[in-house]
Amino acid sequence: MTTTTIFDDLRLDHIGFYVGDLDRETARLTGSLGLAAYATAQDGRARSAALGANRIRFTLTQPLSADHPAAGYLDRHGDGVSDIALGVPDAAAAYHEAVRRGARPVSAPAGRDGFVTAAVHGFGDVLHTFVQRPAGARERALPGFRDTGQRPTGPADSALGLQEVDHLAVCVPAGELDATVEWYRRVLGFDLTFAERIAVGAQAMTTKVVRSRGRGEVTFTLIEPDVTRTPGHIDEFLRDHGGAGVQHLALAAADIVTAVEGTAARGVEFLTAPDVYYSLLAERVRPVKYRLEDLARLDILVDEDHDGQLYQIFARSTHPRDTFFFELIERLGARSFGSGNISALYRAVELQRSGRRDARTEAAA
Repeated sequence: MTTTTIFDDLRLDHIGFYVGDLDRETARLTGSLGLAAYATAQDGRARSAALGANRIRFTLTQPLSADHPAAGYLDRHGDGVSDIALGVPDAAAAYHEAVRRGARPVSAPAGRDGFVTAAVHGFGDVLHTFVQRPAGARERALPGFRDTGQRPTGPADSALGLQEVDHLAVCVPAGELDATVEWYRRVLGFDLTFAERIAVGAQAMTTKVVRSRGRGEVTFTLIEPDVTRTPGHIDEFLRDHGGAGVQHLALAAADIVTAVEGTAARGVEFLTAPDVYYSLLAERVRPVKYRLEDLARLDILVDEDHDGQLYQIFARSTHPRDTFFFELIERLGARSFGSGNISALYRAVELQRSGRRDARTEAAA
């Protein structure tokens, strides 16, 4: 294999989380998102669970000793995304080429259960583990994990219809956005597909989207705050998280109305959109799949580009530091992220942030 093709068609293999309470987080994610806890792993330093449905694969790891990397991560950030694992045909070649292009090495190529894995630093304290799967391995299999007997749902029997990870949103400190974009372009061969500066009132941020080549399966929305303006929720994330990190993770739904109704019935709370959003919606887009009444009832946002439409909604953060949340998204051909909905996200999170601040003020009074 030549080095020019190593990163041409990266896959999103799985997302790794470090958590302080494995049992609680496993119960929360299986209960709210309908994921199956299908495998476990444990040694003297940590214990883990693998959760999934369709093409979604998460690993949750709780440290059992202070010398495990998760312990330091949790002290700095609290629960959060620690590893965005990338599927490659040759993990050793990917590792060596990434390091040659400037990536900081974490762990050299090693084999286990027929897999080959190797890791490099990404942004902040988030790693990228290259995963080379053995021929014939089950799609949900992970090295070091043992099956529990539960089965992740397939396309025919997933009641919520959550299919895969659509993208991850990453906040970086002011002044680091361009360097982060350049790192993904130089080291992993990503393409810059979208860039915009968004101003909302006295606050502003810049966002740039990078996507892997080939099928474009790995997508990051990179965001930095404008520190010349009034601090907003991006600044607050960076402060409370302790630096760069994953702010939210978007799950693709086959039918977003069904997914929102189903997850809401399981206890997921979503950010609301103002009524005027739907009053003005017809001026910029006419939904082609759903009734406006259903979208408004469920606070689902709509946008479109020249390839089609997208529907999305953002869950309220349940993180103790309010530094991580989920998004649900359905694409009808659209490949962009829509400036209207990016602004709507910013406004919605600011409304939630203001509500928390008001509640604290009332409590203090």
